[in-house]
Amino acid sequence: MTKAMTRATTWAAARAAAFALAALALAAPGAAAKSVEADRIWVQKAERKLHLMKGRKIVRTFPIHLGRQPLGHKRREGDSRTPEGLYSVRSRNSISEFYRALEISYPNMDDRLRAAVDGVNPGGKIMIHGEPDDPLARLTLPKDWTQGCIALKNRDMRVVWKAAARGTPVQIDP
Repeated sequence: MTKAMTRATTWAAARAAAFALAALALAAPGAAAKSVEADRIWVQKAERKLHLMKGRKIVRTFPIHLGRQPLGHKRREGDSRTPEGLYSVRSRNSISEFYRALEISYPNMDDRLRAAVDGVNPGGKIMIHGEPDDPLARLTLPKDWTQGCIALKNRDMRVVWKAAARGTPVQIDP
């Protein structure tokens, strides 16, 4: 066997081993999200909880992180507040800069009207998402670190992702 063939064989074996290790990591206990049936999402900002609901019953609860200014309703773009009110899942993004993202329908009509009266831009692109893709960034996250979004651990986001289809109502309470 030539040196080139030996290197190619070694490289192929290394790639196969890396792929196998990645597959094992994904199959590790807790990596597979249990399927949960939910018909709405309820967020309690003060308690830092996101609940998956089926009718009036809470079927799963997860700890969350909010915007850097967690108190009060989002009023304008850039205020780092998490909105409060009734919204819905507008879209789903599996390739965002965070681990999966569900865009909510902020601003709603009330938000746009309030912003117009105040003469400000209400902002937008409020998401329910997982942690940053950058593993080093995850190590230094403060308690509330988003720009107004609702963030969960990636393992929790997998469950929410499976449970929340486009159009799922999202109630965000103070």
